Amino acid sequence: MSDFAPAAPSYYRPIATPDGADPSYDYFLPTEATVSVWSSEIQHGGPPAGLMMRAILRTAGDDGKVVTRVTTEILGGMGLGVNRVRSTVLRPGKRISQLAADLEVQTSAGEFRLVARTVVWRIATGDSSPVEHLPHPPLPAGPDDLPQILGFPEDGEDAVPWGTFGFIGTTVLARQEGRVGETPAVWIRPAIPLLEDEAMSPLESVFTVLDVANGVGTRIDPTKWSWMNVDTTVHLVAQPTSPWLGLDADLAIGATGYGASFADLYDVTGFLGRSAQTDMVAPI
Repeated sequence: MSDFAPAAPSYYRPIATPDGADPSYDYFLPTEATVSVWSSEIQHGGPPAGLMMRAILRTAGDDGKVVTRVTTEILGGMGLGVNRVRSTVLRPGKRISQLAADLEVQTSAGEFRLVARTVVWRIATGDSSPVEHLPHPPLPAGPDDLPQILGFPEDGEDAVPWGTFGFIGTTVLARQEGRVGETPAVWIRPAIPLLEDEAMSPLESVFTVLDVANGVGTRIDPTKWSWMNVDTTVHLVAQPTSPWLGLDADLAIGATGYGASFADLYDVTGFLGRSAQTDMVAPI
């Protein structure tokens, strides 16, 4: 997939349904490539979001509708044990439909606990070009016009030098001057697939890395402060056409322990949409 070579070949390894488990789910083992910067015992929010998007797209099929809004709720620690995913159609329709995917993690007692849910609205496409309006032009430089690096090395250039540990070390990054806030705008994509030897769709790639908007829109010190997000909501005005996602983010922090990360999103073809994330802000 890339000249960059993280240690793990993929984010997940598919496994057979465990004895006595519900066969209506798909079962996976997370690899070390999913590990969060906040704790080595949980996954970063990105790969689970990508895995749930994968399940939703397979349930949706090709019916003339496209993904327009995606909300992912993080309901608990997304552990590194056996994960399982199942998607359902919540609201069928010819022009508008809603789908959801649940991610559950097996506990030490052998039971499965719901830890994340993604809900997606899909709308039938049509011709709205006569009234097309986009709030921003494309980012000045595309990812192939900029130096590309693996992860967020500690060289002082990034908003926060997260390093190359776990999931962060599986992302390919290209930076340029931002338009939102005081931090750089970044192009980012996964360097490995969700599953080994399975090509990722642009939507799967984008949603695997989009959660990092929470981490690139501020310069506060992650060794002194935590600002873990509990959700991510994305509104799209177009569909991604490549694995690359452009992020121009800003973290707004209130005075009473919470804030929100906002980002303008870009495809290599232009403006893609916006994201918002709720953050619990606390000293470490």
